[in-house]
Amino acid sequence: MMKQLLMIWVLVVAQVAVAAPFGQLPKNATHGDRMFAEYFKTETEKLSKRSLAEIKTIEDWNGHKTEYRRQLAEMLGLDPMPARTDLKPVITGKIDHPDFIVEKLTFQSLPGLYVTANLYLPKKSGKPAPAILYVCGHAQMKTNGVSFGNKTGYQHHGALFARHGYVCLVIDTIQLGEIEGKHHGTYRFGHWWWNSRGYSPAGVEAWNGIRALDYLETRPEVDKTRFGVTGRSGGGAYSWWIAAMDERIKVAAPVAGITDLQNHVVDGCVEGHCDCMYQVNTYRWEYAQVAALVAPRPLLICNTDKDSIFPLDGVVRLHSKVSRIYDLNKAGGNLGLLITEGPHKDTQDLQVPVLRWFNRFLKGEDKPITIAAEKLFAPSQLKVLASTPTDERVTTIHETFVPAAASEGNPDEVLRLMRAKTFAGWPEQVESIKVREVARAEKDGVRLTVHEFTSQLGVNLRFYLAQPTAAKAKSLHFEVVDEKQWQQQLQLARAGFASAFKEELSAAGVDANAPVPDSLQTTFGKWMSYIRDHNGAYITFAPRGIGQSALSADEKYRTQVRRRFMLLGQTLDGMRVWDIRRALQSARTIDGITTLPTVLWGTGNEASNVIVASLFEPGMGELQLGALPESANDWPDYLNVWRFTSPDQLLKMAGARSKLNLPKKKTLKK
Repeated sequence: MMKQLLMIWVLVVAQVAVAAPFGQLPKNATHGDRMFAEYFKTETEKLSKRSLAEIKTIEDWNGHKTEYRRQLAEMLGLDPMPARTDLKPVITGKIDHPDFIVEKLTFQSLPGLYVTANLYLPKKSGKPAPAILYVCGHAQMKTNGVSFGNKTGYQHHGALFARHGYVCLVIDTIQLGEIEGKHHGTYRFGHWWWNSRGYSPAGVEAWNGIRALDYLETRPEVDKTRFGVTGRSGGGAYSWWIAAMDERIKVAAPVAGITDLQNHVVDGCVEGHCDCMYQVNTYRWEYAQVAALVAPRPLLICNTDKDSIFPLDGVVRLHSKVSRIYDLNKAGGNLGLLITEGPHKDTQDLQVPVLRWFNRFLKGEDKPITIAAEKLFAPSQLKVLASTPTDERVTTIHETFVPAAASEGNPDEVLRLMRAKTFAGWPEQVESIKVREVARAEKDGVRLTVHEFTSQLGVNLRFYLAQPTAAKAKSLHFEVVDEKQWQQQLQLARAGFASAFKEELSAAGVDANAPVPDSLQTTFGKWMSYIRDHNGAYITFAPRGIGQSALSADEKYRTQVRRRFMLLGQTLDGMRVWDIRRALQSARTIDGITTLPTVLWGTGNEASNVIVASLFEPGMGELQLGALPESANDWPDYLNVWRFTSPDQLLKMAGARSKLNLPKKKTLKK
């Protein structure tokens, strides 16, 4: 028992310890680091200001809340709602305690999606009792490679409720249950395609909770008109999803499971949370909008004052926004804010008021709490499964929970959906085009100019234009480069245009005065000859996060920066597509190349970004594409995109607008 307790304590302490530097820039912050930080602050403020701003009367609220609930379902991957298939519940054992019985059970929320659980049944209840669904936080209960499920780490809550006359169902999560799935797709495993599929494990946890209520309704011991939900940390977050989505929940008391976008994005709390804590933010919500969907039902928001991953200031701001909705419903007495002393930890100071809240609203009583929450069983006693079912889908549910598009849609409808559900984070108010020449140099009959423009407020980028001095350019070649290609271009520029690249070379730590190798001089000479001989205008462009705006090199840091975009209803590559469009628009304002036929170049990830940019930006005569990603999962992540189209359809759509030059091994499906 003590060993298991230690495992939980170590996990909690580790979360808090990691959280200390959240939101801080690296010691040697780059221009890109600072630019992104300011950008996130600006975007977060914008979303926060507009959150629920359209709700001014109770009529507004009643007119919007059904659509809000549908939008939340969509963002959780639950629209359309999956079929409520046979739960196939199996009770694998029982534990007899003097005050209650624990049933060890499993049910299937979808075929093969096993939910392992413990059902606590009070012995002294002579009639159907109110029921509490307890959803667990991130406690790994594992010995010698065997997972007992995080339900065993939170068993004291089940016992506490049962001893006070409640039926309590404590369910495992998919990552830390007896069958171990994934919560850390983007956080740890590089599964950025989760964004493109519109998938978050939050959706699975919400669905499992909804099906848990379905199961409770089948039990004769349960009064199905009196359901409550609670949980802490991760379980606190899932409590929000379930209570917001399912009005069978009559009372909710989430503990340390929610705060606002400022805490997550600007202050960096996202770095302490895995993907299960977030809906795919298609509709660009502030989290108060999730919380408000519980109104007017009784809701107790619980937190501690020193919680570093759910900071108090954000919780208070969120409560203030939610209280306005409760006031409109004339239900201010149904909203509570509980703040106790302590860190991110499961304490008795939180447990007792939560129980009293349920007693008040599910039982209509306010008796003193005289029995404490205690862990009474060894985790092995509460284990449900003797072996893993051969048909389980828990470990792979992320592959199928949100299905990919089954067929190609109408191209016009695909573009409409992409604009509304993939690129809603593109600026609503577009800045006028302003291009500023910041450097120029000439060498060997070629003129190079460096141009700066504003892609959107706070995002200033550059493109680099090379063209012959003795003849007018006949075509515009616009190459979008990745970081590797940028570094190659930077070295090439050092051979002849170092004076125009002073800032870029300095930022990259390259000595502009260092001797240039003969091989580089030879390559540079060939580049000059090519430009002169082909009479073309050649632009090199690095979108945000590449080149001059590159982030610090630490991959963990880059991952957490990238994760922030989804919380704002964007993705990094989705905004790079916008950058490409703005760079093209800016380039076309320069004398001599305004009306030139355009060839857009891109390789790898940037080939994908070029394809998508060409669908929204007119005038692309030709696309030169190299090394396209092999599968949809390898493409850059664009929010929700594979829910309604496919890479092959995007290629076809691009081919209908522009001439495509594809890699030799890549053929376009008919």
